[in-house]
Amino acid sequence: METKKVWFVTGASKGIGLALVKKLIQQGMAVAATTRQLAALEQAVGQASTDFLPLEVDLTADQAVKEAIEKSVAHFGKIDVLVNNAGYGQMGTLEELSDAEVKENFDVNVFGSLHSIRAVMPYFRAQGFGHIINIASVAGFSGNFPGWGIYCATKFAVVGFTEALAEEVKGFGVKATVVYPGYFRTAFLTQDSIKTANNPIAAYETARASEKTHIQEINGQQPNDPDKAAEAMIAISQEENPPVHLLLGEDALQLLAAKQKLLATDVESWKSLSLSTAIG
Repeated sequence: METKKVWFVTGASKGIGLALVKKLIQQGMAVAATTRQLAALEQAVGQASTDFLPLEVDLTADQAVKEAIEKSVAHFGKIDVLVNNAGYGQMGTLEELSDAEVKENFDVNVFGSLHSIRAVMPYFRAQGFGHIINIASVAGFSGNFPGWGIYCATKFAVVGFTEALAEEVKGFGVKATVVYPGYFRTAFLTQDSIKTANNPIAAYETARASEKTHIQEINGQQPNDPDKAAEAMIAISQEENPPVHLLLGEDALQLLAAKQKLLATDVESWKSLSLSTAIG
C-alpha cells in the first residue's frame, strides 16, 4: 500500500490554496502549509499536529523558504508534492506601474515559486520522486487584458519556467505541472487582495473599465468552484504521468481557443514575411 503523501502548499490561508489544504486533510494526507499570517491559517484549518504543519513564511526571502522546507522534512520525513499557489493580482497599465510595484508582483508570483523549487529539489533528487505543481492562470497564456500586463507577465513566466523544469527534472523521477485556473470564486478580486496602481492615469479608460468590471461585476460571480480545483490537483498527483499543462474551467478552455485562433490567424496572414528571412 502506498504510504501517505506529504504536501507542501504555499498561499494556504485562503482561496484555492485553503481549499486544497482542507481537502488534503479530509483525505488523510499530511500537509505543510505556508501563509503570511499564521493566525488566519490556524483559525481556518487548525493547530500544528502530526499531519498538519502551518508555517508563517515570507516567500520572497530565499532563506526563509529554505528553512520552511527543512522544517517540513524534519516534521514529516519527506515531501511528495510541492504546490506553488501563493500570488496576488496587480492591476495597472505598464506606464502607470512603478518599478517597485512591478518588482513586488514578480517577487511574490515568480521568485517565491523559484525559491520553493530551489529548496525542495535536493530532497526530490535524493528520494528519486516528487511532483511540483505551479499555479499560473489563464493570464499565463492570454495577455489581452488591459491593465493586467504585469500580472500576465508574472504568469507567463511561471508557464515558461515550468515547461523547462519538466524537462530538467524528469531524469530524477520528478514531475512538473503548470495549472491554468480560469475565474474561481475566491477572494482574489476583493479589494483586500487585489492591488491597483498607486498613480493611475485617467487617460487609460479601457484599463479603468477592466478594473471596475473585475472588482464590481466579476468578483463574487466567478463560475468555478475552488473545491473542485483542489480535487483536480489531487487527481493529477495520483497519475504516473501527470500533464505538464492543466487548464481548469470551461472559461479557461474558451480563452485558450480564442488565443489559438488569434495566433493561427496572425501566423497565416504573415507567413510570407515569416519565411522571408532565410539566408540566400
